[in-house]
Amino acid sequence: MPGDWNTKLNSFQKMILLKTIRPDKISLAIQNYVIEKIGEPFVKPPTFKLSECFLDSSNTTPLVFVLSTGSDPISAFKKFCTESGMESRYDTISLGSGQGKPAEEKIEKGKQHGNWVLLANCHLCISFMPKLEAIVEQLQSNIHADFRLWLTSAQTPKFPVSILQNSVKMTMEPPSGLRANMLQTYENLDNRSLNDCVYPVQYKKVLFAMAFFHAIIQDRRKFGPIGWNIRYEFTNEDLVVCQRQLKIFLDTAANEEAIPFKVL
Repeated sequence: MPGDWNTKLNSFQKMILLKTIRPDKISLAIQNYVIEKIGEPFVKPPTFKLSECFLDSSNTTPLVFVLSTGSDPISAFKKFCTESGMESRYDTISLGSGQGKPAEEKIEKGKQHGNWVLLANCHLCISFMPKLEAIVEQLQSNIHADFRLWLTSAQTPKFPVSILQNSVKMTMEPPSGLRANMLQTYENLDNRSLNDCVYPVQYKKVLFAMAFFHAIIQDRRKFGPIGWNIRYEFTNEDLVVCQRQLKIFLDTAANEEAIPFKVL
């Protein structure tokens, strides 16, 4: 603020003045106010962790992924299955025309043997939703303790409200901002995967560059088509493919001097 107004006004009064002069900057001012009063963690959303969401579920409580643009919960689900020792005890089915009966059979099998069952794209099989609602209502505590029912669906008014009310709801929207995007990318990496390469030092450096590029592409989507000839979604799956290709290039290099950095 000009002159002595910077010291004369408290942060809330400054916000009122800013609302009058520069209303476009008020959201940033509110963030600063929240940081000043209760701390920075309250304005920076935590990175998505499927393991923490899972703790709120039970064998009678479904877990629902609400789909958003650029998200792919299936890969996160399969990765979590591996981490949880369930890689051989899960079933997935993509719902659509004629998939209702197979889905019921998978759920019944899962209830008996303690499998995890993922029904993908519930919004594409609206006719099955009343039956699914009845199945969820009939989930009793006498089924296998390890059983979990996972659902993915885009937003639709036809999705059963009772399932939403009695489920763990998750959305995997791409993080906002470069920092949040980078944190989300590295949240899915561990020391084993970062060092699983013939040339780990070079691998980490190029991987950081790719992750940074990925974060920029993700964050630029808020500008719409500005600056693009053809808008392209550089999703997390695209980044994973790049990561695998990077490892192949480095592992097949004859020596450190032969690494094809120009190609990379």
